[in-house]
Amino acid sequence: MPTNIKCPNCATSFDVEEVLSSDVEQKIKLQYEKKLQQSLSQIEAERKKLTEQEEEFEKKRKNQNELFRQQLEKEKQKLEAQALADKQRMEMELQQQIRKSIAQDYENQLRMLKQSDEEKEEKLRAAQKKELEFLKKEQELKNKEQELELELQKKIMQERRMLQEQIRKEEEQRLAVKEEQHLFKMKDLQMQLEEQKKLIEEMKKRAEQGSMQRQGEVQELLLEELLKDHFPFDIIGEVGKGVEGADCIQTVRNHLGHDCGKIIFESKRTKTFQTGWIEKLKNDMRSKGADVAILVTQTYPKEFKCFGELDGVWICSFSEVLALTTAMRHTIIRIAETKKGEENKGEKMQLLYGYLTGNEF
Repeated sequence: MPTNIKCPNCATSFDVEEVLSSDVEQKIKLQYEKKLQQSLSQIEAERKKLTEQEEEFEKKRKNQNELFRQQLEKEKQKLEAQALADKQRMEMELQQQIRKSIAQDYENQLRMLKQSDEEKEEKLRAAQKKELEFLKKEQELKNKEQELELELQKKIMQERRMLQEQIRKEEEQRLAVKEEQHLFKMKDLQMQLEEQKKLIEEMKKRAEQGSMQRQGEVQELLLEELLKDHFPFDIIGEVGKGVEGADCIQTVRNHLGHDCGKIIFESKRTKTFQTGWIEKLKNDMRSKGADVAILVTQTYPKEFKCFGELDGVWICSFSEVLALTTAMRHTIIRIAETKKGEENKGEKMQLLYGYLTGNEF
């Protein structure tokens, strides 16, 4: 059911229930605020009361603490006094004990010293007695030693005379033997010296021969290397060391690789020229089937001043061997080529001799 009422003056309508409700709410609010104010006042009063009680309690606590501190100080002073008294009492007791201990130690030491003195006196008497006995025995020993020394001196002098006589005889015999041995040794040394001289002479000869042999081997190796370097298409045959015959054989080949002939070399490096080398090299040339024989030597025959031919063997120095070999090689190739067209004109040596003595060479 509506409870609206309209104002006759302003014609504004409003609800009666709302107005009543607002009044009730206002009353309740006032009552609540009043009660709240009362509660706050009561709380404030209680807070003040508690503060007063707390202050009173703090005051009592301080008083009690002061009393406790004073009591504690008294107890401390009492304990310190008691501790000091105990300390003094213990020090006195300790001093008394130390005095008693020192007195007892002193008495013990006196007693031990007295006993020690008695023992020392007893030992001293025993030592003096032993010393007397020792002196007596020592004197007796000295007397016996003097007697023995006299007897020993007599025996030594007698044996010395006998020994001197024996040494003199042995020395005479030894000198005689030494003199005889010396003569034998001198003769033996003289013979050894002569043998050593002979041996030295023989060793010198062997050394010279060995040196000459090494020099010859060096020249042989250089000759082989020289031929191999300048004639790479030819075959340079090395003759082994100690093998009878020439030192080196060169198989000459033409530009087609055909064998055309052989050149045999003998290397000598001595101070004197020996004519026997010529015949030996000719024999080697025949045995090896060579066409030309060249003797490379350090020393020429007396009638030679440079390279030349002697009894079918060409003689030259090491510096001339390359030029001579080149000429001989060229000649052998020409003869080989000519021989193919003139097989019925004689042997190869005749052709070679004719060519070498002709105008072309």
